[in-house]
Amino acid sequence: MPPKKSAPITFQLAHDLRHNSTQAEALLWAYLRSHRLKDIHFRRQHAIGKYIVDFCAPRQKLIIELDGSQHLEREKQDAERTSFLASKGYRVLRFWNSDVTNNLTKVMVEIELAIHKSTDE
Repeated sequence: MPPKKSAPITFQLAHDLRHNSTQAEALLWAYLRSHRLKDIHFRRQHAIGKYIVDFCAPRQKLIIELDGSQHLEREKQDAERTSFLASKGYRVLRFWNSDVTNNLTKVMVEIELAIHKSTDE
């Protein structure tokens, strides 16, 4: 039997991130998984190029990113990342972790509006 190839580092990191979710990621994932939101399939910690996005609905080309306080110092990197993802045809929605934990209903409404917009186009 040939030796098993190791997974690319991005895929291994995505795997690791799935097992170390933040509270906000776990809370939002509870609503997005299993096609609970308008029968839309989301993936969690999904690799796209060299980036790993928090949540992705591939058919709708929609990405949801949750940001913590570390993103206050990463505006340039986040802008480059968003630009790359947009060049691949994705729309990126960003929410603060505190928005998810303190006002999940509002976050879900915004996600539903984005999904509705993507199905109308």
